[in-house]
Amino acid sequence: MSAAGEQQWRDRITRSVDSTPFLPWLRDRGSLTARLQSRGRFAVRLLRQRRCQPTADEALALGQPPAVRAWVREVALSCDDRVLVFAHTVLPCQPRGPLTRWLARLGERSLGALLFAHVGFSRGPMKFHRLDHRHALFVPAVQALQFADGAPSALWARRSQFGFGAQSVLVTEVFSPALVQPAPDAAAPACGADSLRQDSGPCRPILKGAAPCRSPF
Repeated sequence: MSAAGEQQWRDRITRSVDSTPFLPWLRDRGSLTARLQSRGRFAVRLLRQRRCQPTADEALALGQPPAVRAWVREVALSCDDRVLVFAHTVLPCQPRGPLTRWLARLGERSLGALLFAHVGFSRGPMKFHRLDHRHALFVPAVQALQFADGAPSALWARRSQFGFGAQSVLVTEVFSPALVQPAPDAAAPACGADSLRQDSGPCRPILKGAAPCRSPF
């Protein structure tokens, strides 16, 4: 298989030694937020929310030119102070509508709770990917998931497109291996929220101490 082929998001995921532990999470079309909440003390840490260039495959999925900026939101989802999921959301700037306003006001609340609370939302097909260093989301995911003993060479991810009226939002969720491992006896201390930063250029790795995002929503 070519490198380009390996980087494609796929409609199906097959069983392998690597993927099997994650299949119940990757294939589940229910609320990820609700499932994590059932495991323990759930928290959302907002990493950044700003306008910047989506990745090339995100632009393709959303049907917009790669150079057109969109609103990008990234959060770390934790359970009992263990970061288990890195969530990356892309909302096109146009057309504007309810999603634009709701995303701007979301803060450190779960987007999933919003999506599954409204009957007007529709969820498109799921796509799957084993991310590695060649994908633009791999480094931000590794930073967000906070690996104490060194990051793995690849991370499993899924992607869904949610529609609401004329608007569409693309949600990518990257899973930590800790999700399918037993919880340690003592939970690690919780981390404080990173500052937000608005940037008109391509998305860059998470930066601490940056200026707050002034959203024009």
